[in-house]
Amino acid sequence: MRLPAPGRTRTLTGIVTAALLCTTLLAAPAHADPPPAGTGADGAWTVESLEGGHRVTLRLDEPLPVRDAVPEIAVDGRSLGPAEESADGTTLTITTTDPAAAAPTSVAVAWNGEVPAESADAGRAAPGLAPPQARKKPGHDLPADPAAPGRYTVVHDEYDLGDTAITLEGLGGRPAEIRAKVYLPREARGERPLVVFLHGRHSACYNPVTRQTSNSTWPCPAEQQPIASHTGYDGPADVLASNGYVVVSVSANGVNAADNPFSEDRGALARGEVVMRHLDLLAAAEQGHGDPKLVRLFRNRIDLDDVGLMGHSRGGEGVVKAALMNAGRPRPYGIRAVLPLAPTDFARASLPGVPMAVLLPYCDGDVSNQQGQHFYDDSLYAVEDDPAFRSSLMVMGTNHNFFNTEWTPGVAVAPASDDWGNRNDPVCGAAAPDRLTPAEQYAVGTAYIAGFFRLVQGGEKALLPLFDGSGGTAPSAGRAVVHTVAQAPADDRLDVATFTAPSPAVRVSGAATAAVCASMLDRSPQSGLPACAAKLTTSQAPSWTPATYAGNVTATPVLRFGWSDTTGRVTVALPRHARGLDDYDALTFRAAPDENATGPADLAVTVVDDRGRSQTVRVSEVSDALTPFPGTASPLPKTWLRTVRIPLSSLRRVDVDDLREIRLTGATPTGGVYLGDLAFSEIEVGRTELDELPQVSVQGVTVPEGDGAGTATMRLTLSERAKKPVTVHVQSITSGASPVIPALAQRVVIPARATSATFEVPVTGNSTPAAAAQSYQVVASVPSNAVIGSGFTRLVVEDDDAL
Repeated sequence: MRLPAPGRTRTLTGIVTAALLCTTLLAAPAHADPPPAGTGADGAWTVESLEGGHRVTLRLDEPLPVRDAVPEIAVDGRSLGPAEESADGTTLTITTTDPAAAAPTSVAVAWNGEVPAESADAGRAAPGLAPPQARKKPGHDLPADPAAPGRYTVVHDEYDLGDTAITLEGLGGRPAEIRAKVYLPREARGERPLVVFLHGRHSACYNPVTRQTSNSTWPCPAEQQPIASHTGYDGPADVLASNGYVVVSVSANGVNAADNPFSEDRGALARGEVVMRHLDLLAAAEQGHGDPKLVRLFRNRIDLDDVGLMGHSRGGEGVVKAALMNAGRPRPYGIRAVLPLAPTDFARASLPGVPMAVLLPYCDGDVSNQQGQHFYDDSLYAVEDDPAFRSSLMVMGTNHNFFNTEWTPGVAVAPASDDWGNRNDPVCGAAAPDRLTPAEQYAVGTAYIAGFFRLVQGGEKALLPLFDGSGGTAPSAGRAVVHTVAQAPADDRLDVATFTAPSPAVRVSGAATAAVCASMLDRSPQSGLPACAAKLTTSQAPSWTPATYAGNVTATPVLRFGWSDTTGRVTVALPRHARGLDDYDALTFRAAPDENATGPADLAVTVVDDRGRSQTVRVSEVSDALTPFPGTASPLPKTWLRTVRIPLSSLRRVDVDDLREIRLTGATPTGGVYLGDLAFSEIEVGRTELDELPQVSVQGVTVPEGDGAGTATMRLTLSERAKKPVTVHVQSITSGASPVIPALAQRVVIPARATSATFEVPVTGNSTPAAAAQSYQVVASVPSNAVIGSGFTRLVVEDDDAL
């Protein structure tokens, strides 16, 4: 049976009701539910048998901790996936077809695919503890410190239009505050560059007497007051203001209190709206319009064509969404730089066309899978002629919270904790030698946040080595070890082998195997590529960790190369047009040890010129990329591809203007590695062209269920005709015990010069009556030659069987 085409179906518009927003919906059966199939010994959890599956309910003794990660339910130690959280945070529910839910012996909360290890000291930090000095990563301190105060006096101010000043589409019309702390350079004249900070998900309210926190009601309940998370970034804000920038750090407690139960995307759209509403208010005030205090603060003082955005945690995903929303406006603001700090990336919306730096804390106990790495990976080749550089930094010894003083115990006004719960962990525990103190971590955040905006907006090129993978360090960052990968703008690099797909220019010889792989745990069979990892957990592989709303979408293809003796080799031939490398200063690629590696692995990198002369450099001589990261139990150690950088000036025994091929040969008796992004480059910051890309949106539809196999035809639309074909990955998400659609991802191509394309979602109808329609999320992600506009929609399947 074929279901109606888009032109004959009802399209979803507006905001769906809260009842449709849960990702575990179940159509109500015509008969009463059977009795519970199982109950925990203490009554804390129950399992109900439903037609086709089970509903698992977990009741908690106290509200769920307010985290940026999405809560999950695990049975017998294995996560079943994201759970529906009650408004008060005390109950989690999931409806699933997984047979493991039939008769579990244990049910627990999981985060990022794992049940947290118990610790007597979990959730508490020792802010006064100074661990022994750890070795500092080899590198070179820059002559200019990005955290050095500038010549301007910093003035702190604020504006506050109230707890219900705005309503947000992303929260179904619920209210939120307009409140911000402002940092101004007193003596600076004229319009100054603007940087907007957005904090992440934390408890919204607390009682200053009882120290009780809450996160289920906004405005705050009686006897409670808002937690001032937006005031926790004084360090980087003061540095920037003293160097001539205006910084506005905005509050988003109204979003925090409502994003899990009342938003389609865990609050990304709502947070983007908050940023854009503040920019609109600032733009009006700069012209002398609007609230008198804002006019006094900002009239003729800010340059809305020179804007930077920093977002922490869910705020990181929020500022990415804000940049995309801004680019879709007829008259966008000039967003020049975006820095997601310890971000979530639930839906994998890429961000090409704007300079970006992603900061990832190695000891992140909240977003413990470092899923924000997808922002970097997904943007690498999203646009063929991308004019912007991007960088990703793994900051060792740092947790999720301590970049914000209001999330740091000992200095926060409201209750706060160390998100890395296991105090005794030898790598990330509070007493571990390589764990930074809260003060040290805050100094690192100050240096890199301030440094990025001074580099991109301020044009201070001396700060580029902090972000380009060449090993620059900031004196004020102290003993911090920061690993950096970077990609140059398209005009400043020559891609030799991206390793994202098989290529005739890449051949393997000797005792070796080499194949392009992608994703992990066989999550993306539609890609036709083998999985890159089967042993790693989803918290150990940032590049391949499945996204909450794009769990089957292909993730980060790389070349998996293994050898059993030193004859094993991968050879990459350079095309004739690649000859002449005067415009570049280094040969670079990314590398990491294979998950099956059991001992040290090293590679020999050999460049060969057209006369047959060669020169070899071992990876271990120029990089620690093949040295495993520390850790003994998941979520550690991480497998994260690091930079291998060989300066062309060091290749004196070959003619670098006439190279013929590059050989990657096993330099240890056996070994295995992941390889990516082989290129010649000279990194520059580049420029912003995000608003020149078309935006792709997915349109919702309602169809009758029918009987037996059928399809629902859905449509992707572009905001304008694309000059090149646009590819988009679309994920359908199942819910309920008897879903009538599958959970699958597919790649859809919109031809050049077209404005839309259709795709089909299989629907398997039945003859069982149901009292309500079934609603399924359909999510667009990881586009190429376009960016995401409206990426979330609903496929509603109406039951057509008589009760």
